[in-house]
Amino acid sequence: MAKAGTPVAIMTEILKIENLTKYFGGLCAVDSVSFSLDEKVIMGLIGPNGAGKTTLVNMISGAIPPNHGRILFNGTDIAGHKAHAINNRGIARTFQVVRIFSKLTALENVMAGLVDRRQKGPWRLAFASLVGGFGKQSQNPENRAAAEGLLELVGIGGYRDELAENLPYALTKRLEIARALATRPKLLLLDEPSSGLNPAELVDQIALIREINKQGITILIIEHVMKVIMDISDRLVVIHYGKKIADGKPEAVYTDPNVVEAYLGGESHAAR
Repeated sequence: MAKAGTPVAIMTEILKIENLTKYFGGLCAVDSVSFSLDEKVIMGLIGPNGAGKTTLVNMISGAIPPNHGRILFNGTDIAGHKAHAINNRGIARTFQVVRIFSKLTALENVMAGLVDRRQKGPWRLAFASLVGGFGKQSQNPENRAAAEGLLELVGIGGYRDELAENLPYALTKRLEIARALATRPKLLLLDEPSSGLNPAELVDQIALIREINKQGITILIIEHVMKVIMDISDRLVVIHYGKKIADGKPEAVYTDPNVVEAYLGGESHAAR
């Protein structure tokens, strides 16, 4: 309990999921999932393979529409809205399989996220660059400075003129995060940002995610690497067969019997 006279932090809800449901044919991939997320919090979303985690993020980001339920972002229901419209509202994401413009430089990739998507989306900008139309955008000093700053933030400023296809795998994941940040999100959705990284790279990735959060960006992260999810999450939501089975502080969720049975198992506990 806070001492008398001690200011109490007031948490503001940024995202609220209500009974979100998604069917693929006769398969219910996400089954009436509900949870809320406060501003400036890092929430981990975990569960076994095929539990419905990426499907849930796909609905939040507008990649696919839900069959039922609501997605309230800052109080507005965005369920079923197009991805570009949701991005314009302040939600950005990365992907389990990295999606970058391989024939663009690292700097151009990030600048693609800085365009006004109401007038010219990143994919159109990328196409223009391939046919020689990127020059005007690259000469915009404000955009260029912002893009360089984001590359420095994610630790790849020295690779700004390198083609994305030539970057090591770990750096492509950082580049994708930088491009997502270029859209100025309030909420960042990270889909397995640590997959395929070695132990040293994992440490760097954890530090980067914490730094992004310190800048006031709320984060919802899907992750299988338990070291990452336990180290950085303020809260965990666990889904299994499309249903939410746990929601709370990482320490409590980690020892929840339903979670142990469904996902963690005795071997994971022993390895901790």
